[in-house]
Amino acid sequence: MAFSKTQMRREIDEIPEAVERLLSNGGGAIASAAERARQLNPRFLLSVARGSSDHACTYLKYSSELLLKRPMASVGPSVTSIYGAELEAEGALCLSVSQSGQSPDIVRMTDALRDSGALTVAITNEPGSRLAKVANETLSIHAGPELSVAATKTFVTSLVAGLWLIAEIKQDGQLLSAIHKLPQYLEAATRCDWSMAIGAIDGRSLFTLGRGPSWAISNEAALKFKETCLIHAESYSSAEVLHGPVSIVERGFPVIAFAAADAAETSLAETADELAGKGAQVFAVTNKVSKASQLPHVRTGHWLTDPISAIISFYGLVESVAVRRGINPDAPRHLNKVTETV
Repeated sequence: MAFSKTQMRREIDEIPEAVERLLSNGGGAIASAAERARQLNPRFLLSVARGSSDHACTYLKYSSELLLKRPMASVGPSVTSIYGAELEAEGALCLSVSQSGQSPDIVRMTDALRDSGALTVAITNEPGSRLAKVANETLSIHAGPELSVAATKTFVTSLVAGLWLIAEIKQDGQLLSAIHKLPQYLEAATRCDWSMAIGAIDGRSLFTLGRGPSWAISNEAALKFKETCLIHAESYSSAEVLHGPVSIVERGFPVIAFAAADAAETSLAETADELAGKGAQVFAVTNKVSKASQLPHVRTGHWLTDPISAIISFYGLVESVAVRRGINPDAPRHLNKVTETV
């Protein structure tokens, strides 16, 4: 089955423009939420999300813990929507991330956390949504319409909006500067050619790897293989993959390893090389590997923004794999753009 240029590919190409739009239009909301967060001085952070949005929250968890030194935990929306428990979250900063802002369980949990005394911040592409209406503060991600079922623009702009908020709370000038320079790097990331890995992705199971903030990107990558390519993929921390999961690795087993220019890069590269030494076909987003194959990648001038460019380059790969397998990535089977979970 042949496809013209997919909607997913068009939306990948639009990501740098969407991020530029967020940076141009989102400053007021970021400043307001950051000021309230500084006044609160939260003891801890919570996140409420599902799917790709939950992977964005994993990235924000590492960002919070590394920058603000405040722990961040993902709470299960069903705790309130199904089980009826009202969490005690006074003094917490809660980030609720949802592209549509419509899922009843996300909305209900956010509402309950606000009533318990948390400062709730909605990160959404729909500033008029139910989620935005129950949150104390709303950060519109300004992604524009996203028509492909697979989230790309909204995932990246959620990352940027959440990281921008954390950087503004900390008033980290170096990170804020890197965030505002992102569009030029993300444009380059859309042109990174990962076709060298396509032949290895033959429909059998595969691993994606990362560590720290890059593990969140690995989680998103594994999901995208499942939903757009119908390929089973599992994401592991590079610190864990050799403790059990490695047993299923055989000759030619595909692995995509994500890394940033951070403290975890060397250890991840060593794990990638160890897997390659066991016969796996390993493709890594780092130049520190010797046995694994190095994927072209864009460094962004800050270790916390590097993972954002990596996922954009990956999106180009996964869209190409889907098309090669005769699958329309814009309309994966069994999936809808908005899932309203109770």
